[in-house]
Formats: sequence, C-alpha cells, structure tokens
Amino acid sequence: MNELPLNWAWARVGDLVDFGPKNYYVEETEAGFVPLQHLGVNYRSRHTFEVRSWGAIKKGYTHFADGDVLLARITPSFENGKAGIVRGLPNGIGAGSTEYFVCRPIPGVVLPEYLLAHFKTPQFLRDGEQVMSGAVGQQRVPKQYLLDSQLPLAPLNEQKRIADKLDAIVARVNACRERLERIPAILKRFRQAVLTAATSGKLTDEWRTEHELNDNWVTCNIQSVARIGTGSTPLRSNSSFYSSSGIPWITSAATAKPIVKSAEEFVTSAAITAHRLKMYPVGTLLVAMYGEGKTRGQVTELGIAATINQACAAIVVDETRANKNFVKLALQANYMEMRELAEGGNQPNLNLSKIKEFPLYLPSLDEQAEIVRRVEALFAYADRLDARYAAARARVEKLTPALLAKAFRGELVPQDPNDEPASVLLERIKLMRTKNEAKPKRGRNKANHAAAGN
Repeated sequence: MNELPLNWAWARVGDLVDFGPKNYYVEETEAGFVPLQHLGVNYRSRHTFEVRSWGAIKKGYTHFADGDVLLARITPSFENGKAGIVRGLPNGIGAGSTEYFVCRPIPGVVLPEYLLAHFKTPQFLRDGEQVMSGAVGQQRVPKQYLLDSQLPLAPLNEQKRIADKLDAIVARVNACRERLERIPAILKRFRQAVLTAATSGKLTDEWRTEHELNDNWVTCNIQSVARIGTGSTPLRSNSSFYSSSGIPWITSAATAKPIVKSAEEFVTSAAITAHRLKMYPVGTLLVAMYGEGKTRGQVTELGIAATINQACAAIVVDETRANKNFVKLALQANYMEMRELAEGGNQPNLNLSKIKEFPLYLPSLDEQAEIVRRVEALFAYADRLDARYAAARARVEKLTPALLAKAFRGELVPQDPNDEPASVLLERIKLMRTKNEAKPKRGRNKANHAAAGN
C-alpha cells in the first residue's frame, strides 16, 4: 500500500459502516421506493423515488434510510459506477432493488460523501470487476469484496474539506458535461438544415445571382434520372451459394454507413446464376426498403462492386441527367418523407415502385455540382466540430476519476496537523463495538416498537 498523508490511516470498509441495516416502521408510514434505474452513475447524482407505503415495500426489497450509501452490485451497473447517497426520502426511509449494497456510515468516523467517493474510484471499480461471479449478464460483486476493501481514511475534518472541494469542482465538471451534451443535437440540426437549404435552392441563391441564372429547378422522379433495381437472398440451405470470400453481398444493415467499403458476406457464381443476382457498380446508391428501427429509408453508396439482397433498392444514376451525389443528398434530406411512404402492418416496407416514383427537385447540372461542393465543405466543418466534441468529452470524462484519485492521495486539500488523526477514529470504533457487544440484546418486538415510534 502507498504511503498515506499526515494523520491518515488505512481502514477496512466493513469496519466503518453498518452493512445492510433494517428499517422497522408501521405499515402506513410513507416511504421512498428507489428501483435500480432511479440511481445515477455520475458522482453525487441525485436519485429519484416513488412514494409508497412502508407495508408495500418492506418485504422483498433492500432497506435503507437517508444518509446511507447505495452501491449497485450487478453488471453492468457496478462497472458503470451506479452508486449514490440516499437523500430526501419521505420520513427518511425507503427500500429498493435487491441488487443494492447498503452501507450506513458510522457517525463521526466516515462521511457518506467520502465513502461514496471511494466507491467511485477507478481502482475500486476495476478490482471489483475482477472478482465478479455468476452467469453471463448476471454477474455480481461479492459482499466480502466490499467489506474488505481498504479505504485511505482521512481525519474527519479533512473528509469534510475533501467532500466540499469535490462538490465544488465536480459541479463545474457536470456543468461542462451538460453543455457538451447539447453539441450532438446542435450538429444534427445543422446538418439537416444544410440538406434542406441544399435541396430547396436556398444554399445557392447568391451563386445563381452571381452567374445570372434563373431559378430553373424542375420537378421529376428518381426513375427519370436513374436505373432502379434490387436483389435477393440465395438459399441459406445451399452451402455452394456462400463463401468466405468472393462476390460481395450487401444487406440493408450496411445502409447505416456513409459508404460501403467492405462486405460481411459473400456469394458464389453459382448463387449469381441461380438467383439472377445483379452486380451493381461502384457509386450505386442503396436505399433500405425495410429493416429494424431506423434502417428503413437510410441511404448509402457502394464503394465496391457488389450484389444486394431484396431489402435494398439500387439506384444507378445517369450522370448525364443528374449528379449522383446531389441525388444522394436529396434522399438523405427527405429521409422521413421516404419512411412515411412505407406500407404494411407490424413492419411497414417500401417497394421499388415507391422508390422509382419518389420526387426530386433538380437544378442544372452545374448548380447540382456547386451544391454538392458546398454541402461537402459544410459537412467537413461539422465533422471537425464532431471530432473536437469527442476529444473534449473524453477529457471531461477523465476529470472526475482524476479528482477522486487526487483526493485519496491527499493532494486535493491541504492537511491540518491539528486535525484529530484517523487512527483515533478507528480506536473509537473499536471501543464502540466492544461496548455494543457487551450490552444484552433486546427482543425483536421491543426493538420494532421503539423504531416504529421514532
């Protein structure tokens, strides 16, 4: 173990808390119910709760009270740092998920905020992940890991200074995170606004004026400027139709990519012949005619020659009639309009007729080329902002763990030699436990009655 700062001491978490305390109240008492999803993952996140009667939640759930520290023990909640301090419950009591560890800090020895900070440190989370056990998806941290965890215990006054400092700095970090989280939505709106302006003529208003051109946009449909086709799925039961390499075969899942540069599946010449599959050239636009979630209506472009399945519509643009990149922009700009054309029950689909008849609003080829150039420049600018956002977000996500590590090295606030040493706190705990063990135990009914009257 590392050398500790002045007046600090190593302490076992189990010696600093009452683990898994029980509440005893009359059934009509209002209490707070906190399911696992109501507990946050950020440092000092505020949990929410549902008001329930104590009688409705006292059995089958984990008990806790204001000031207790909750820690999720199941994957992936534990690894994500789902933990928090219980605050503001009705009558100060509550219950919740059986996947909580509940620690009640011993007053005058360890602060809830200090204990929570320990549970949020990367080292505690990494070590806990290593000792998880159970079935895949249901792995849990052993109780003993938590109880035996070694915490660098600062003097109580220094714990308060550390907690206050963390609160102040983390509040600024969270404010920064909240501002950063607005950026993806802003950039999404920016890109959509660019597409709308590009395909309505607004983006090149000044360009037309400079070139003394009239607003000569015409309305047509996709089949008037392109050849439309589709594909099929070779029989899965025929192993001679598929191979580990060879002719790329693309499905609608690939439409999530801007350009398809590789294939996950390949078919053979036998499949091409038997199913009359067409090979589509590089530059072919693909529209997903059906698929899960947001797939339907997505547009991509083949960066490789490939065959496709029946869930895709292939659009081979005649470049003497329209700019392929402009047609792609028009389809992207009208993604929602395309989706709304789908028909069917549980999983509405598009069809080739819908694709062929989809309307296009086209300027001259020269203006189409200018629009594509401007959109690419604006999108490149948005991409640079995206990269800067990702870098800033990564730095912000590292700040809180770095602060916690600094706090437990004694580097966040100065030490005061006049603070009561942590070793004295630990001796006090031992004395308290010795006295408690010497006391005769009360009967359960009497204890219940006393608790219910509080």
